Amino acid sequence: MKKIFFKKKPIICLTAYNKFFAEIIDEYCDLILVGDSLSMAYYGNSSTRSITVQDMINHGKSVRRGIKKSIMVVDMPYGSYNTKQKALKNAKKIINETKCDAVKLEGGTEIEDVIKTLVNNKINVMGHIGLLPQSVKKKKDYRVKGKNSKERKKIMDDLKSLEKARVFSIVLEAVNLNVANEVIKESKVPIIGIGASKNCDGQILVLEDMLGLFDKVPKFVKKYINLNLLIKQAVKKYATEVKNKKFPLKKNIYN
Repeated sequence: MKKIFFKKKPIICLTAYNKFFAEIIDEYCDLILVGDSLSMAYYGNSSTRSITVQDMINHGKSVRRGIKKSIMVVDMPYGSYNTKQKALKNAKKIINETKCDAVKLEGGTEIEDVIKTLVNNKINVMGHIGLLPQSVKKKKDYRVKGKNSKERKKIMDDLKSLEKARVFSIVLEAVNLNVANEVIKESKVPIIGIGASKNCDGQILVLEDMLGLFDKVPKFVKKYINLNLLIKQAVKKYATEVKNKKFPLKKNIYN
C-alpha cells in the first residue's frame, strides 16, 4: 500500500456512508472517512459501539464507488482491534474488500503496539485521540478533554505514541483549545481537528451534522444548511399533491 502524503493544507475532510454522498463531496474533499459514526447518524443507535466490521465493509464498498480522487479511510469499529492478531486480520479484510487507502483506530499509548503491527504490515493508519467515541459508555462522557493536567498529559503521551507507531495523521476530537494548540505545535504529523483548534492542519465533520439533518448537534458543528427543514417541506408538498390528486401529472405517467 502506498504511503499517504497530503499535498496541501488546510486538509478538508468529511464523512460519507454511501456512494451518492461520496460522489458529491469528493470534488471538494482531500479525505473521506467512512466513520463508525454511521451507527448513530445512519442507524440511529445511541453510540458507535453497535457497528460491526461487516457493516463498515458494506458502507465502505459503496463509498469507494463514489470516490475518484479523495483519500478514503475506514474506521475500525469497537472490539475489532483489541489484540494485534485481531487488528491485522480485520484491517486486511476491510482494505481488501473496500479498497480503502487506510484505516483509523481510536486510542494512543494503549494501542501503540497494535498500530505498529499494522504499519509494519504496510497498512496506512490514521490515529484518533482526545475524546474517543468508542470509549463512551454514558452521555456525560461526551465532554471536552484536556481541561486538567492529567488529561493534558494523557493527550500528549498519546500523541508521542502514535508518532512512534508511524500513523500518517491524527484526528483530534473535542480537546481544550490550549492543549489542542500544544498538540499542533508538537506534532510531526498532520492534525485533523473536530471540536479542536482552527490551527489544526485540517478539519473534519460528520456530513449529516453539517447538512442540518439533526436538531441536536455538538457545539463544534456548524450547520451549513437546514436539510431537515427542506426535506420536511418537500415531503409535505408531495403529500398534499397526492391527497389533492395533483400528482402524478400526465408527464409523470407512462403511455
